[in-house]
Amino acid sequence: MTHRFMSLLLACFMLASCNNQPNKPAEEMDDTATVQEFNISLAQWSIHNQIWEGSMDPMDFAAVAKDLGYTGLEYVNHLYVGDQVNYPLKEQGLEAVLKELKHRSDSLGMTNVLIMVDGEGDLSLDDEATTTEAVENHKKWVDAAAFLGCHAIRVNLFGSDEADAWVTNSVRSLKALSTYAAEQNISVLVENHGGFSSDAKLLTRVMQEVGMDNCGTLVDFGNFCLRRENDARWGAPCVEEYDRYKGIEELMQYAHGVSAKSYAFDESGNETSMDFPRILNIVKDSGFSGFIGVEFEGPDADPLPGMAATKALIEKTLIH
Repeated sequence: MTHRFMSLLLACFMLASCNNQPNKPAEEMDDTATVQEFNISLAQWSIHNQIWEGSMDPMDFAAVAKDLGYTGLEYVNHLYVGDQVNYPLKEQGLEAVLKELKHRSDSLGMTNVLIMVDGEGDLSLDDEATTTEAVENHKKWVDAAAFLGCHAIRVNLFGSDEADAWVTNSVRSLKALSTYAAEQNISVLVENHGGFSSDAKLLTRVMQEVGMDNCGTLVDFGNFCLRRENDARWGAPCVEEYDRYKGIEELMQYAHGVSAKSYAFDESGNETSMDFPRILNIVKDSGFSGFIGVEFEGPDADPLPGMAATKALIEKTLIH
């Protein structure tokens, strides 16, 4: 599927973009914009193990989320195209998959919020030719997001081992991708997702230097590991971590989305690894409105209780 495939279909099919918008300073906000509204979406990563093992078809995502009481959907690209996943519609190609996803979400009255994009190349490497190729690889997911009626894609900033170079490379790639995405009213969001991207001061510097309204952050509650043993990207124990609460507060000024990552709960329904109400109040105090995505990543074989506990805690704290 070419990058321009979706453009040919947008006139007939594209929905209005979702309500998540970048936070504005108080002096720029309209006088009527005083009521915050929060909706809850389901991050598909919460059920990735079930999809990978074949007990759940990723095409059923909208139905599963609706049955569990969610109103928004946060897709993960490699749960549809990755080597680890197999499902009946996959062999028909991405075009057929996207048409069916849109049909199912529309028929169920679900809002398509964003697509989390992985595996399309590193955007922060020193080699500009390589990052240019990565930008091109991401464009088809911008097209896909526009077709589905999402407001954004989520990207990662992996690459250089030196902070200043990482900032320079990240800014270069984000400007290029965000310029393309702006043509389709899509935002490009960076998640704090390990390494330099989990250093909130560095990531806010990137946002400042990009300086585009459709480039922002997807603030994840759990991903503040700066360095792992043996400098591994994933899997190894974390040996250096950014202050979670400080980082969330710093990143919320650029937030177009929020990922309520959780791991485990006690018998009283409290998340055991972090002060969840404190974080949710940081989100509220930032002025953010829109979808908050539930992303349960605990070790439980069945993720549904953890997902339900996360959703309940958000509702208790913010929605009442």
